[in-house]
Amino acid sequence: MAPMVSRRRALRLGGTAAVVGFSGVGPTLHPEALGAQSLPVRPVKDDYQEELFYREDWLGEPWRTPEPVVLIHGNDESSVEWYAWVPPVAQEYRLIRPDLPGLGHSTIPRGFQYSLSSLAAFVTQVMDKAGVESAHIIGAKTGGAVAMRLAADYPTRTRTLVVAGGPASPLAIADPSPIPQRDRLGSHASKEMIAYWNTLFSRPDRAGVKGLSHALSNFDLAKEGVLQRITAPTLVITADRTKMHSVEKARAYQTLIPNSRLVVIRSDAYHIAAANAGECVTETLAFLKERA
Repeated sequence: MAPMVSRRRALRLGGTAAVVGFSGVGPTLHPEALGAQSLPVRPVKDDYQEELFYREDWLGEPWRTPEPVVLIHGNDESSVEWYAWVPPVAQEYRLIRPDLPGLGHSTIPRGFQYSLSSLAAFVTQVMDKAGVESAHIIGAKTGGAVAMRLAADYPTRTRTLVVAGGPASPLAIADPSPIPQRDRLGSHASKEMIAYWNTLFSRPDRAGVKGLSHALSNFDLAKEGVLQRITAPTLVITADRTKMHSVEKARAYQTLIPNSRLVVIRSDAYHIAAANAGECVTETLAFLKERA
C-alpha cells in the first residue's frame, strides 16, 4: 500500500514540501483517498518518465466533493512550478497538474506533433486519465495559450477559463535585461528566486522545450478565430509594466473572448503566476466562486 500523508502533517510542512507531500500520480489515486483528506505518495525520481504524468492535490474537508481545476504550466517548466497555488487553491478545489509532453515526467507520445491544438488534446487525455469530464482550466504563459486553445476546442470540458500572462501571439522582449530571469520574474524577485529559475532552465533533459517553442513560434489565436470560439466564462490576468506583454495587447485579445474580463495587477513581471502568485490566486478564487 502506498504511504499516506495526512492533511494536518502536510499543512505543517508548508511551501514546496506541502506540494510534494500532497502530489499523487494519477494511476494511484482512489476515491477513498479523497475522503480521507490524503493522497497516496509515490516517490518520483528525477529521471522518471511516463505517459500523461500528472500530480493531484486536495486539501479540503473529507465530506466535500470538490470541483476539479486543471493547472497548465509554461515552457521550460513542469507541474511543480504551481507550488504557490497548491496550498490555497487545493483547499477549495481538486487540482490536476499535468506535465506537458517532454517536460517534467511526461514522455513525448509516439507520433506527437507540437502545436497548440495537440497540446490541448494532450491535456484532455490527462483529464480522462484522472477521471475528469470537465474542469476549471487555468494556464500561465505558454500554458495560458494552451488553455485558450483547449477552451475553444473542447467547450464541454471547460467550466471556466483563467489565463495568467498567457500570450495570444508570439512575444518579443523589448530592451531585455542583462540579468537572466529578471524580465520574467520582475524587479522585486529575490536573488534566491532568480537562482532557482536559472537552475530550472539550465537542465539539459528538457526534450519538450524545443517542441513548445515551435508550437508558439507562429500562431495568432485572434486571426485563427480561436478566441472567438471560447464560450466559457473567462478571466485574463496581466501585469501593468511587463516588457513582454503590454496591457494594451492583453486587452486587445481579451475583448475578442465572449463573456470575459481583464484584471491588471501592479507588476513588471511576465510570469505573474509565480512572481505575483498571491494576487493571481486571490483574483482566480474570487472569479471561480462567483460562478459556484
